[in-house]
Amino acid sequence: MALAIRDVREHDLDAVLALNNAAGRSILALDAAQLRYFYERAEYFRVAEIDGHLAGFLIALRNGGNYDSPNYRWFAQHYESFVYIDRIVIANAYRRHGLGKVFYCDVTSYAEVRVPLLTCEVFLEPRDDVAVLFHGTYGFQEVGQQRMGERGPQVSLLAKDLPSYAFVRETWLEHGGLPDVPWLAERELPVSLQSQPRRLAGERRP
Repeated sequence: MALAIRDVREHDLDAVLALNNAAGRSILALDAAQLRYFYERAEYFRVAEIDGHLAGFLIALRNGGNYDSPNYRWFAQHYESFVYIDRIVIANAYRRHGLGKVFYCDVTSYAEVRVPLLTCEVFLEPRDDVAVLFHGTYGFQEVGQQRMGERGPQVSLLAKDLPSYAFVRETWLEHGGLPDVPWLAERELPVSLQSQPRRLAGERRP
């Protein structure tokens, strides 16, 4: 079994959308415009490919954006610097292969050289004890709860301290930035979009 974790490509988007919307109640549905927002703006958007087949994906965003998510906004109101995991989806055929842990290791490696905190949420309605246990054993702690809208589900807001960040900040970030090596590089956004302001997910261009 050949596994590759790589940045999403435009030709992956249809498969990513189908996978997201088949994931069940624990993952909010997306439309094509919302997924395009993530493709154009998410600092971390990687897919898992197993033997050439899309097996899963994880999307995460840095602080400082205008992403219209109540949970992202909650973290923005409470923390100055963070990476927010918006969603992770694993295809049914590839569950119980440890892909969730692989993705979380990868996004942690991305985050810990940039920010002091990795954040996300888990749904409490319906409660997913497997997700709660997974995040707890991976070092996340509950820092709050909220309801997503007047009739939305209750969620547990989670954060994980990234102790390596202080060393990276003092050694590199305060002295010219990270070393110029491929594994530390930022995701390359489409060239035509790099200078454009960020938009809300699902917001149409005029």
